[in-house]
Amino acid sequence: MVVLKSARNLYVIVTAIVAVSLLAVGLTEGLVSGTEEGGRFTGYVQRFPVAPVCCIVGAVGVIWLGWYWLKLVATITSIAKRLKTVDIMDSRFRGNDKRKASGNAVIDELSKALNEALVRYSNVIGELQKQINDLQIQVQLTQRQKANIESIIYSIHDALVVVDEFDRLLMANEVAGRLFNFNFKQSQHKRIAELMDEGEGNSEFVDFLRQSRQSKAQPTRREIEFVEDEKLKTFDCIVSCIYDESGQVCGIVGVLHDITRQKQIQQMKNDFVSHVCHELKTPLASISAYTEMLSDGEARDGKTRKEFYSVIQRQAERLNGLIENTLNISRIESGLIKVDKEPVSLTILIEEQLQMIKSYAEEKNIAFKDIGQSRVVFDQVYADKDMISQVIVNLLSNAVKYTPSGGSIKVEIEVDESADVARLSVADTGVGIPESEIEHVFDKFYRVAENKNQAKGTGLGLNLVKQIVEKVHNGRVFVTSKAGVGSTFGFELPLATREVVESLPAISRGQV
Repeated sequence: MVVLKSARNLYVIVTAIVAVSLLAVGLTEGLVSGTEEGGRFTGYVQRFPVAPVCCIVGAVGVIWLGWYWLKLVATITSIAKRLKTVDIMDSRFRGNDKRKASGNAVIDELSKALNEALVRYSNVIGELQKQINDLQIQVQLTQRQKANIESIIYSIHDALVVVDEFDRLLMANEVAGRLFNFNFKQSQHKRIAELMDEGEGNSEFVDFLRQSRQSKAQPTRREIEFVEDEKLKTFDCIVSCIYDESGQVCGIVGVLHDITRQKQIQQMKNDFVSHVCHELKTPLASISAYTEMLSDGEARDGKTRKEFYSVIQRQAERLNGLIENTLNISRIESGLIKVDKEPVSLTILIEEQLQMIKSYAEEKNIAFKDIGQSRVVFDQVYADKDMISQVIVNLLSNAVKYTPSGGSIKVEIEVDESADVARLSVADTGVGIPESEIEHVFDKFYRVAENKNQAKGTGLGLNLVKQIVEKVHNGRVFVTSKAGVGSTFGFELPLATREVVESLPAISRGQV
């Protein structure tokens, strides 16, 4: 205790000396730096006495620190005295239970206070740890939600672009990168106008984003044409503003949906309606004209009347065929068409249809390479005879239409027993189809642009072939072609089972 007291006195003396020294230095520096020259050399900035003030503040800090240190020493000394008193009382009055109990009570009180403090701080620490754990869980959930949102954005098929209020790129998916030819990871936070070249529609899209941000408009839609993969494509662009908590625009979201195919289909439908109307009007006009002439008595002899009747009949059949094709496609697509399947021979069906089409081919001086008189016993397919006959007629008539005079057409049948299919192909030496358009020839309403003047049509024939073969009979259509050389169209159908074929009469199998 004496040592502690001596140390305290020594600390007081040292603290006093340091404080007085700092005060003296500060006052001295203040007097020395009173002139402009002294202020310049002792650290004055704009006539402010930096060094003296620092010395005085340091002296005050030393005094304040010393006072708190003395207070702490006094507290420790008081606790030590109290513990020593208790120890002396315990040793002097060991036999006195009452005094011993009093000493123990003091110790118990201190122990209880310490335990309460530990419990209180332990609870606080536990609560803080719980809050930290909750924050960690929230951070993990937020990161997972962010990753999910980014995955959704990057996986959509539409192009998506997000810019901030300064038109700097914040987010974009790969589709947008391909469309505008930039890499998002290398382009983030760059101005959107700098990332886009001078391609078709790019500047219009940038202006669209800027105008939407400045006008704070509701989601706005506009069709813009862009060049992608050296092709002009039409996109439906929807731009929306992003608002912060105060209602201010903090960004713009642009979504670009490729509607090129839809525009093409719409145009094809419009062309189809226009063409069908024309096709309907032509036979109707002929029927009306010849009927009127018959009514007026212009056909005075039997030969003329027969000729008029023949024209009316042909035009009526033409009109009926156009209507039937349209209705058949509609029925097949809706699943309402009636199908009557039976084992039929492709060879017999081809010969039947060739008899109908040969006169048309002879008019154009087109020769058919005969498939021969031999019969393939197992070329039987389980199919609707009328429908497959219509498929064959469409393929043969198309071959004649698009083959110039003097050309030839070859029809072949192949039976692949390992795959259980019969394959029919019709090859011509006609105008052919450009490679870029082959994949669309079976589309509804589609006609090859280069061949439109070659022959009239509605663009429904080949689509009807595809619907009948693939949707009704679970077969497959195919085509190969080369512009200026010719085309080969055909289809595959599953073979009828051998047991079914052998149960048929010999004449139905093509045997004489």
